[in-house]
Amino acid sequence: MNRPRVTTVATAAAVVLAAAGSLLATASPSSAAVTCASPVFKRTFYANTTFTGTPKGTDCDSVIDQNWGTGAPGYKGMPSNDFGVRWATTRDFGSGGPFTFTASSRDGIRVYVDGVRKVDLWKNVADTVSRTTYVTIPSGTHSLRIDFVNWTGAANVRFAYAPRTTATVDKVKPLVPTGTTVTYSPVTTSTKVSWAKNKEMDLAGYRVYRRLKGSAYPSAPLATTTTSTSYTDTTAPKDGNVYYYEVRAYDKAGNASSGTADLGVTTTDRTAPAPPKGVEDNWAMGSPTKITLYWDGNGEPDLAEYRVYRSTSTPVALTPANRLASSGGGYTGPLPQTGDVYYYVVTAVDTSGNESAASGTAMYYSDDLTGPVDTALGARASESEAGVTLTWDASAGTSPDFAGYSVFRTSRPGTSNSQRSEVGKGIKGTSFTDPAPPAGATYSYQVVALDHEGNGGTPSVPLSVTVVGNTTAPASVTGVKAVPKANGVSLSWDASGDPGLAHYLVLRGVLTDGQWMYSPVLHPADFRPWKVEGTAFHDHVPADGQQVRYSVVAVDQYGNQLTPATGATAVDVTELDLRPTAPAAPGAPVAYLGADQNGWLSWALAGTESLSEVTGFAIHRWNPVTQAFDLVHTEPIGAGTTWGWKDPALPPASTVYYRVSVLREDGTTSDASEVAVVTR
Repeated sequence: MNRPRVTTVATAAAVVLAAAGSLLATASPSSAAVTCASPVFKRTFYANTTFTGTPKGTDCDSVIDQNWGTGAPGYKGMPSNDFGVRWATTRDFGSGGPFTFTASSRDGIRVYVDGVRKVDLWKNVADTVSRTTYVTIPSGTHSLRIDFVNWTGAANVRFAYAPRTTATVDKVKPLVPTGTTVTYSPVTTSTKVSWAKNKEMDLAGYRVYRRLKGSAYPSAPLATTTTSTSYTDTTAPKDGNVYYYEVRAYDKAGNASSGTADLGVTTTDRTAPAPPKGVEDNWAMGSPTKITLYWDGNGEPDLAEYRVYRSTSTPVALTPANRLASSGGGYTGPLPQTGDVYYYVVTAVDTSGNESAASGTAMYYSDDLTGPVDTALGARASESEAGVTLTWDASAGTSPDFAGYSVFRTSRPGTSNSQRSEVGKGIKGTSFTDPAPPAGATYSYQVVALDHEGNGGTPSVPLSVTVVGNTTAPASVTGVKAVPKANGVSLSWDASGDPGLAHYLVLRGVLTDGQWMYSPVLHPADFRPWKVEGTAFHDHVPADGQQVRYSVVAVDQYGNQLTPATGATAVDVTELDLRPTAPAAPGAPVAYLGADQNGWLSWALAGTESLSEVTGFAIHRWNPVTQAFDLVHTEPIGAGTTWGWKDPALPPASTVYYRVSVLREDGTTSDASEVAVVTR
């Protein structure tokens, strides 16, 4: 026979546990003053099966799980047969909902909710009997009572209750959190949101939402907490606007409460206006005696004024000494005639006193109206593969403030819609090449010496050039080498000697139906052919053992280039093979599985898979040493619709293979989908 098992009673007295875990004083067998903090049960011992008369003892019990065997409970005067024990408590069930009652006893047990019997196993039995009952408990506070009797023989009893958290069963939303407050700190520009703890036993956590006044709450929460009843928001814009907060509770079945009443805060405006645009577009030829500045108007609703600053050095310091004026828009004023270069910037200021950064800089020269004596003598022009080249003889004299020659090109010369553009600037030598003027047109070129103030000297004679344009492709690139690497293929080649060289293109060829099909390697930023300016390139492709052929072609300024079919050099290479030797992945019910070179994996759930049945995802990484896929991460399902994970142990300069599987609520795992990551 088993020895008696006593959980809360020892000898003739009871040690009573409070809900917070502290010890209460020992209770005498006749004590009726014992109180037990909810949801701890008050347990009462009777020396009969009718629960009448003066109890033999009272204490607190947090778990109903006793086995007294054939002995008597621990209070003095309790018999080993024909005794009763009653557990009772009153607790707040929050929003209520579906619960599971599990009871087992030898002999009888009855369970009551608000005095209504829910479990009835009231019989003298030789063996332990058990029952599981589903009970729906209304919201609010309810009493729970468990009666146990032992008539003869061994005695044991166990009872537990728990919410049912399956989404298909539990459709009851949690109660709206109460006691919500928001407190804004203008010092830290943060908002603390606090609320009272919900009473639901199946509570999973809380979600905090924020919205700008006049807009709706977003679908995604600002923050999610599981146990905390407060959240400090440090991300609210510092723009002086009103932002509202609400809190929603959610349970383990995925049910979410309605939001708490909106509570708003007005943030401190520490956001400066944007710098005014267009100031840098102001300029004046020669040596003006006054200037006028224009700029685009700012769009901030709290804009108060503009401030104009001036200095003889850059960047212009925004100091009171440099401040010229406040303006509602635009500025006109005298330019000091000191011979210095003057720089102007404008800032925008809002009603809170926040001042923007400086605008672009407008630059004005003062009091120097004489151009340099430098002159481009004997100017001539010729066209070659490099473009239109202008040459001239050195000037007989030079000015101390000579800044260099500028070359101007005029399209449609002699017409009313002619356009003059500066194609060369700051040239200190006696030649300049305009690399790619549009072909098929006549242009007029002039070379003009400029000083540091922008004053021009005597222009050269106009040079008329009818541009034919270059139609000859650069010669085939030599010395092309391709070396397979663990993270792709490294290419190198000799520099092209073509005078009009603009860049190189790398073409990657794949053998298709007995023919090499080429396509340019694309730049990841814009997915356009990658214009390589050096003589080396690394193609980041998976090391999957594929045989490929590379061709490097030189492209001139007019876009002329060879192709593999017209003489461009091509080299064959077989990529390293780092593919997994494990059987091919049959494909998981995931969609859009992708990865970048930083090891960030992203995916979505396929429409064929029920979101409610998925608990997460398993991510495996191929281990080339053990020749097996190792589990490296388990990603929970969370509340999103897309998922991602970055591998913190991503090996550099390699090709890494991953497989992603779906973990289901029933404990099964789906097939896997595979993706390769090429790292730098």
